[in-house]
Amino acid sequence: MDSSSLSPYILLFNALSKIPTWHYLVAFLIISVTILYNFLEVHFFEDVFFKSQGTPITYNPSSPFCNAILSNCKILHSRFVATPWISSPHFQTAFLQFCGRSPGFSYRRQLFHTSDGGTIALDWLMNADVSGGTFHINGASLPMNNSISQDETTPIVIVVPGLASSSTSHYLKNLAFNMAKHRWNVVVSNHRGLGGVSITSDCFYNAGWTEDLRAVANYLHAKYPKAPLFAIGTSIGANILVKYLGEDGEGTPIAGAVAVCNPWDLLIGDRFICRGLLQRIYDKALTIGLQGYAHLHEPLYTRLANWEGIKTARCIRDYDNYATCPVGKFETVDTYYRRCSSAAYVGNVSVPLLCISALDDPVCTREAIPWDECRWIRAVDEFLDVLRSSPYIHVQKKQTSGQISALDSSIDQYPRLHGAEDGIVTAASDDEKRDGIEDIKKLQMLGEEKTTEMLSNAEQEKHFTGANSDFVSETCQTPEIAKNIQAVKSPDIDSPFRRFLNQMSQRNSIAMWLLAFIAIRTSWPLVGSITKFISRKRSRKIMPAA
Repeated sequence: MDSSSLSPYILLFNALSKIPTWHYLVAFLIISVTILYNFLEVHFFEDVFFKSQGTPITYNPSSPFCNAILSNCKILHSRFVATPWISSPHFQTAFLQFCGRSPGFSYRRQLFHTSDGGTIALDWLMNADVSGGTFHINGASLPMNNSISQDETTPIVIVVPGLASSSTSHYLKNLAFNMAKHRWNVVVSNHRGLGGVSITSDCFYNAGWTEDLRAVANYLHAKYPKAPLFAIGTSIGANILVKYLGEDGEGTPIAGAVAVCNPWDLLIGDRFICRGLLQRIYDKALTIGLQGYAHLHEPLYTRLANWEGIKTARCIRDYDNYATCPVGKFETVDTYYRRCSSAAYVGNVSVPLLCISALDDPVCTREAIPWDECRWIRAVDEFLDVLRSSPYIHVQKKQTSGQISALDSSIDQYPRLHGAEDGIVTAASDDEKRDGIEDIKKLQMLGEEKTTEMLSNAEQEKHFTGANSDFVSETCQTPEIAKNIQAVKSPDIDSPFRRFLNQMSQRNSIAMWLLAFIAIRTSWPLVGSITKFISRKRSRKIMPAA
């Protein structure tokens, strides 16, 4: 048969059949590796080709604090490069979970009791416990027994664990051990119900529960006043830490803090963790960990929450819906996420704060990072070492009861608006607010002076007239007093708004006519074509009859 008469597909198949099979295997392997490289977010080649470039640092160059502190952190001038064979966030997470090793030591256990009856396990690791290479091997926690003197000046760092983590987690034991070796006294503040301690009240921890951290910080500052106090938070613990620092502002005893892998915006994080296949795997794994925590305290959850819903929860959102919201008195899950996100509080943080976040974090997405509210650097121990010996260390300031926090909702405050002549409404600045208050006070004082003057004149008339004339005088003065009081009222601020509404109504009428003209003008070709088609069809029907 002539090859020109064959189908192109047959010709193509004949040509492909002549290619060796191993070529197909190589092509399949290359395509598979490329897909897996992108699916698992491997960054091996990026690390190889861009290794010479330093990590970009974003900070305020005009800040004396940033220039003084960051110039002494040498690690900031280098670039982080992951181990080549685990150059993927998913490989790193799996390696830490299944192959991670931690140094062998025992904490010193201290039980701290809160005002509501709760119990928190404080696990201490002293600098003296690890100095010289001598420390207690793994085993039961040792009692605290006042191991620190009240006159101790060695800085103390509070570590706030992540979601469903405790002081025995691998990453926390590595962090505590390395900090203790660098001349720190480390105390891990376990969440309620974790660290082998039972829940002794109806309060459970959540992503925005800052009362425990506040109580522990105030207790440690009061007991060891000469020891500078610092804090490190990881994951959900970082969210709690930043939220607490924003709530207390200048009133916190914390001198400096570090937030590691902060989720920042829980609502964005919830959307992200349900987005892809790998993220849903992490979501399920974290949910299993939360369910394990709930099983430890099943009697309380059965009484305070929906225990059947907790057992059947398939994601973190389901668990929060059945457990966190009922216990924490949140109306909905989204309400819980919005109120407990630390991104809304970072602007009010008044202490030096170092934020560390991995841009390829498989759980805490970079989309939630408040880039405009904070600046990013890294290196925990070096940053805190430089900070504690610098003049920029934070000192607690007492707040008076009359001060209003910058985080108070504007709904709860008296609204202060500025009405322009064109009717535009804007929020009044602080100077405008003070000027407006002063103007109101002046008007009130002027009104009181006028009223006092009128009343004094009326009293003087009483001395020169009789009882009847007194009655007539008072009767005549009353409308005049009211008229003068009305004269000193605040100026009418509604007129600009009325003028603005009138202008808007006029513009709306013009806009309606303009839209009608545009609609007719744009639809006319289509209407004309339809009309022409119908007229031709009718003319064809009429022609034979004629």
